[in-house]
Amino acid sequence: MEHNKIAAMRSVWILTLAQALAGCGTLVLIAFGGIIGARIAPTAALATLPISLGVVGVAAASIPAALSMQRYGRRRMFIASALSAAVAALGCAWAIAHARFDAFCVGALFLGANMAFVQQYRFAATEYVDLPAIPRAVSTVMLGTLVAAFIGPEAGERLRFIGGWPEFTGSFIAVAVFLLLSALVLVTLGPPHPHAVATHGEPRALRAIVRQPAYVVALLAGLSSYAVMSFIMTATPISMHVIDSHSVRDTKQVITSHLIGMYLPSLVSGRLVERLGMARMMYLGVACMAACIAIAAVLGHALMHYFSALILLGLGWNLLFVAGTTLLTRTYTPAERFRAQGFNDFATFTSQALASLAAGAAIVAIGWRNVNLAAVPLLLVVGLAVLLWQRAGARQIATG
Repeated sequence: MEHNKIAAMRSVWILTLAQALAGCGTLVLIAFGGIIGARIAPTAALATLPISLGVVGVAAASIPAALSMQRYGRRRMFIASALSAAVAALGCAWAIAHARFDAFCVGALFLGANMAFVQQYRFAATEYVDLPAIPRAVSTVMLGTLVAAFIGPEAGERLRFIGGWPEFTGSFIAVAVFLLLSALVLVTLGPPHPHAVATHGEPRALRAIVRQPAYVVALLAGLSSYAVMSFIMTATPISMHVIDSHSVRDTKQVITSHLIGMYLPSLVSGRLVERLGMARMMYLGVACMAACIAIAAVLGHALMHYFSALILLGLGWNLLFVAGTTLLTRTYTPAERFRAQGFNDFATFTSQALASLAAGAAIVAIGWRNVNLAAVPLLLVVGLAVLLWQRAGARQIATG
């Protein structure tokens, strides 16, 4: 028994390391894509298009990624996607060296598509552990992105002039290396636990799965966590630097603190789900995001207000996302898992893409205070959905 637990956690840590390496590519694109776009785009209005296309790539590839893994297996498709993304990263490097904005956009789109596979690492981790350990497996894999938040931008900055090529060409060559290492790590991934992939019984139609109250709550938790986080985070640099005249350094530190707030709680959030339960964790996530909005909308535009608001935003995202992912795994059978997971990720990352695309226009049109207040209705919907789900569960228990 102890040997099986060690083997299971070994697989979870393999996925965590692979996520850390693959996540470097996305974070390099986020950190430097806008700067590169401003230099090689035909117009300044298109400077952030590569970043937006990266997010669109995640949403567009979510369902195809799940279906391909259902047919060919997770390990094989994880490796194939990492290798394809390495080629895309080299394409980005070539595009930067030759000032080809169109090619850079295509490379960014395919880097985003790889993240649709990387996002499935958290689901893959749940297939190696017993049911009570699922929250811890999910939060452990998410720690990989915390590592990437430190390694990716740092490596991208230090290697941007390597080889004497145009600036940032070396950054994306480094991304290609990270992705190749990710593929090598995934080669060592073993088979999942038999109970997680057993396909006894006829799978239900997707419509029947997504109509379950628990599935709806899990989907709303993941969707709202990404939509609210992306909407406010994307607007933050414009509000801080362009509108409120905070320095680039201060703006970068706020975003870095936000990323730490998103992923550092993964050290404990899995255990918190085990102790407090999924509903309480979702309430805490909503409360943290509501506190972020209160600080941003009421207290003001000082540096400390941005710092505290964005840290709370990251913490709320983590609690909602880990609890929502854990609940989602309870709503489908092994035979149904790929379609259920694929639809969830498609809805979640489509909402993120729309929020990211809308944030720039919203901050200019309605201002920082109203951007934050605009997220309140979605949080209210999530809180109400969790409450109704809880009450329905209590009624079922009371009636036997």
